[in-house]
Parts: sequence; C-alpha cells; structure tokens
Amino acid sequence: MEHIRTPKVENVRLQDRFNTRKPAVGTLYLTATHLIFVDPNSKRETWVLHMHIDSVEKLPLTTVGSPLLIRCKTFQTVTFVIAKERECHDIFESLIMLSKPATITELYAFQYNPQATLLDHGDGWSYFSLENEFSRQGLPNNRWVHSPINKDYQICDTYPRTLFVPAGATTPILLGSSKFRSRGRLPVLSYYHKDNHATICRCSQPLSGFSARCLEDEQMLQAIMRANPNCNFMYVVDTRPKINAMVNKAAGKGYESTDFYSNIRFQFLGIENIHVMRNSLDKLIEVCDLKNPSVGDFLSGLENSSWLKHIKAIMDTSLFIAKAVLDEHASVLVHCSDGWDRTAQTCSLAGLFLDPYFRTLQGFQALIEKEWLDFGHKFTDRLGLTAVEEKEVSPVFTQFVECVWQLTQQFPCAFQFNETFLLTLHDHAYSCQFGTFLGNCQREREELSLSTKTYSLWGYMRKNMSDYVNPLYRRDHPVTKGVLFPNTAPQNFKFWRGMYNRYESGVHPRESVTDTVSAMKDHSASLEDHVRLLEKRIAGVKKLLGKDTTVLSPDQQAKGDSSPEAVDSSNAVPTEDGRSEDNVANAVSDASSESGIEDVQSPLNGDSASTEENEEKQDDKEDTLNSTHDLEEEAEGRDVPETNVKVENSPSGGAGDATDMSLNRLSLEMDSVALEWKAFRNIRQCSCETPLDAFNKKYHCWRCGDVFCTRCIDKQTAIPGHYSQRPVPVCRTCYKHLKLESSLS
Repeated sequence: MEHIRTPKVENVRLQDRFNTRKPAVGTLYLTATHLIFVDPNSKRETWVLHMHIDSVEKLPLTTVGSPLLIRCKTFQTVTFVIAKERECHDIFESLIMLSKPATITELYAFQYNPQATLLDHGDGWSYFSLENEFSRQGLPNNRWVHSPINKDYQICDTYPRTLFVPAGATTPILLGSSKFRSRGRLPVLSYYHKDNHATICRCSQPLSGFSARCLEDEQMLQAIMRANPNCNFMYVVDTRPKINAMVNKAAGKGYESTDFYSNIRFQFLGIENIHVMRNSLDKLIEVCDLKNPSVGDFLSGLENSSWLKHIKAIMDTSLFIAKAVLDEHASVLVHCSDGWDRTAQTCSLAGLFLDPYFRTLQGFQALIEKEWLDFGHKFTDRLGLTAVEEKEVSPVFTQFVECVWQLTQQFPCAFQFNETFLLTLHDHAYSCQFGTFLGNCQREREELSLSTKTYSLWGYMRKNMSDYVNPLYRRDHPVTKGVLFPNTAPQNFKFWRGMYNRYESGVHPRESVTDTVSAMKDHSASLEDHVRLLEKRIAGVKKLLGKDTTVLSPDQQAKGDSSPEAVDSSNAVPTEDGRSEDNVANAVSDASSESGIEDVQSPLNGDSASTEENEEKQDDKEDTLNSTHDLEEEAEGRDVPETNVKVENSPSGGAGDATDMSLNRLSLEMDSVALEWKAFRNIRQCSCETPLDAFNKKYHCWRCGDVFCTRCIDKQTAIPGHYSQRPVPVCRTCYKHLKLESSLS
C-alpha cells in the first residue's frame, strides 16, 4: 500500500482503439493488487492485475489530458486519459513499483487468501509426484533405476531430488558426467516408452570446448544406449542452430563430438535462443496493435515477426524426437545450452505426441510438473515476475502453450482440455496469484515453503474443472488412444486469435462453438438425470398399483412387442430397492464414458498417502465437475427420497396431509429442472447488467435455464429433480429458492 500515491481518480477516459470518438468515461481505482476502471454508464468494469502489467508508458499530452498506455503479459492493451498530469504521474509511478516487486516474497501469492469454502491451503500441492509418474511408465525395472545421488541437491541444484538413470551407470559415472555438463545437468530420463524400451533423456551442453573429453560422460551415453535392447545406436539432438553451438565452443562449452562418442547420430535442429524469441514476440504484438491494418499489412507483419516460423521449428524438433522413439525404436538425448528452455519445450511436446495420458487434464498437469517445474525451467526469470534483467525474460512457456493449441486445432478430439484451460494456465503463470510457478527450480520452491505459504494453481483449477473440459474429446476415439504426428507444413499453422486478440471483442464470433457444445452436453445430462428420477417415480407408483414395473426399450416399442417376456431385465426401471438399472442410466453412463471425464474425478496423480488423505476432502469438491461426472456411478446405492403416494383412504386423520406432502414433493421435483435453456447467441448482458462478450464466459442455471455471468452463478447445489443429487450450478435466486424449499420439506 505504501506504493499507492493516488487510490482513486475520477473522470478518466478509457480509449477504444477502434472507436476513438466515443471513449468510456469513469473512475479509476488503484488497489494493492489491481487497477480497476469502472464505467457507470455501460456497467462495464476493466480489471488489470498488477502482475500482468508488462510495461507502462506516458504518452505526450493531449488537449483532454495525459494518456497512460499499459501493455499486459496477457496481450491486453489499455490506454487511459487522465485529466490532470500530476495524477497521471502518480498512477504511473505506482504501477511501476507494483508491477515489478524487488523480491519474490513480495509477490501476490504470499498475500492471496481466498475464503476457506473456495479453496483449501493443501489443495493441489500433493496431486503429483515424479515417482508416481515414472511408476506409471513402468519404472523402475532392470534397465532404469532410481538414483538417490541428488537427494540433497548436491550434484545439481536445478534438478529434482528424484532422478532415473540407466542401471549400468555407476556413481562415479554419474558424478563425472555431471562435472562435464553445464550447470551439472547430467543426462537423466525424461520419458520411457515401455512398448519398445526407447527413451527420451535430457541434459545440458557438454563443457567440451574445442578438444576436451570426459570418459565418464561417454560411458553415460553408452549406458543409455545399452538400456535399449531394440536399437544399436542413439540420437543426440542439439536443439540449437549449429552456428550458436559452435560459438559456445569458444567459451569452453559446445556439443558432443562423434570422434569420442561412439554409436551416436548427432542432429542440429535450429530453434533460436531466448533473445530472438523475445524480439519476435515484440514484433507480433506490434502487428496486433495496428489500428486499421489491411489484410496484406497484417499478414506481412505476421510473417516479418517470424513468430509462427519459430513455433514450426519447435514442433518439427519435437516431431523428430517422437518419430525416432516410435519408428526407429531409438533412444534420444536432448539438450540446448543449459537444458531448461528449448529442452523443456521439445521433451514435453514429444511426450504429448507419444502418450495419450498427457493429453488428459490430469496428465497434462503432470507433464508440466515433470518437464517444467521439477526439471528447473526458470519461471521467475523467464516470466519476469520480479525485477530481473530484461535479457533473462523470454516467452518460452508461451510458445509451448501455443504449440499445444496448434495441436488441438489439428486433432480436436484428442485432447480432454479446451482453449480456456490453456489460456487460464498461461495467465496464471504470470499472475503470481498462486505459488505453483514461482521460483526457478524445485529447490527454490522448497526454500520458500510455497506449499505452506501460498495456494496451488492445480487446486484452484480442480475446483473449476468443468470449465476446461473439451466437449469433443472421446476416450475411445482412434486419435485419442494413438500417437499424434501433426502435419507441420507452414499452411497448417494458424494465428491464435484467442490468445493475442482476445480482448478485441470485434474480432470474435458472437458465440463460441466449444461453449455452445458444452452447454448442449450439460443440458442433455441434466435432462437424462431428470428422466431417470421420473422413471423411478413411475416404477414406484406402478408397484403400489400392482402393475408391471418393467419399461420397454425403444427398439421393443418400435417392434410392438409388449410381452413381459420380451423385456430384457437390464432395461428395467430401478425399483425401490434400487437393484435394477434403466435405459436412461445406461445412456448417461455411455455419454460420460465417451467424453472420458472420469479421468478428472480421482485425485490428480498424487502419491498413495496423499491420495488417502485427500479422499475425505473430495466429497465437498465433487461439485466442481458439474455434469461431467458419471451420473450412474454417483447415483449407485444413493437413497433417493420415495414419494410413498397413498392410493386408498386411510382412517388416520393425517392421510390427506401425507398425500399433499407427497404430491408437493412430486411437484417440486418436476419444477426444479429447466427443460429449456436459453441460447447464448443473443445474450448481451447478465441480469446484473454485466456485459457478456467474447472474453466473459457465460453460464447456465440448471434450475431456471437463464444465462448469467460468473459472479451471479457462484453457487452449486443438488436439484430435487435429479436422480444423482449431484451439485450443479444455479443462480443466486434459484439457490435461495432451493434452500428454502429444502428447509420446508
């Protein structure tokens, strides 16, 4: 707060670069975490997180005031015109200090404190472990073993404690190889292909200079090659351009010489360094900020930035690695300079090509934990989270996220997550709201005690997991199960409008196809759940009346076969003891299994101890998955309230009251489920008058079917008309009605 000179400025203009004649006029608020502009006329609020601010620039004075240009790391650009130059200068100075903290402990994550009902402190920190991930891959075995050599970070402080190395690599070999590699980052296992025993290993460049050699490092590579019985050679992939690697030789570093390393095939694959990538992104942003570009100007600027050229180079390198493992059954050793930028990009993408698990929600998070967090990508420096040197900042992680998005465009059914998931991941890497991406390596995170002092992004994302599910994902799809080999021809790479122009409402369609399909799936799941309950009620009434409780399948109805013998017992409606299943339940189960959403239900790849600790907490977390859960599994064995409708007059005085209560409950169940949902297409604002545009997600209330903003649909509860009694999103008004009806009943 000591950096805030002026907390509030009135009569501020927010300029629209497409409509400069009609700027929004409102009040600018400066808080400890956000810059907030409120336009009372249009009810629009513009929030800018301080940690998202990349640069602040004071433009020349105009007749209406002093302009302040703010560029964000999320590619949002806003220009405020402040009437008084002194107030503009105060805001400028405050934002400079607030957006670049001097130390990591001053970041937002150490002050962020959500309500306990929204997020628990321990959520997410124990979801993943490197041991469990390698165990999933089938390790350890007689070829690859766990080495405790780095358990106290004694040989490499930027590697994790857990390292998997060839069984034939002795401790002297490991120590010698570590001393011969830059920063001590010796060759270790990244991915094990258990079908053919080929591996992807990662390391940093050797300290070879022009003629130096290391016998232990040569023996280490031979041990990696011999651990694969299906190939008598291995690839060494240097992701740098050859000229860059040769320049490093003059500094005593460089690359492996085939004169000393036998049975290796060396490849340079030409991904540029972090400085070239930073300049390329700056040029791309300039193109995106053009006010009225022609199509030719935009395409020319996009080509001159070389951004998509660099994306293609990363994809080509990753594809080479994946094909070497799968087609040639060869092990691959990957490195760049220090092994934490281009190496992280290519190893993680190659794993994404080869392993369908990494294309699920929990698998992708495990991939980031392994390749980026555990193996020491310098997030604090590369994202510019503190006041680091400009030359250390580079969009390495942004490029990786875009490469994944490019894959989702070629294989829309292969990924369990959607574009919103990637954007949320990218934005929160920069936001510093959570401690997950703070620090340059695992050792730093342990020293900062992030797991006890900050919250985990994975815990937050699990709470909102239904927002990130790809409705087109099919677990049994051939592409989903198989290997991805994308077409890397230049014409297959697209400009990612959703990332770089997401705040320009004029360039987006009025409704998102993904959001519309997701809403349709949610609506179908709600109706199927409701039908299941109604079938149970009908069975109960028939039983009281002494009628047959079986229900014909649609095929049997079409054939006109109404004999009880013709009805398969598997199609029977559940009776009061709940032992038989109905067609609707099977339909719900099939829909759920097709989308593969049950992968999200279990604790995300946590170790067995943490899994047992978290199981007791999962009951109140299940609401995060909404309709994406398997309703049949959740309803199995659940006690659904019976109607107990009385059909005869009872001599007791309370018979009429009991019947009224039963009928009231039936009416409540019938009225609690929206049979029709409003379409997104023509919804311009929420009932609270918050504008709903391309970058404000719209949500349906499952009880009334209306469309709301995220603030107005922050409640989740079970609906009486659902068989599963799964908590689902409802608006605040419906939430109050449901709670009142529940208390009365």
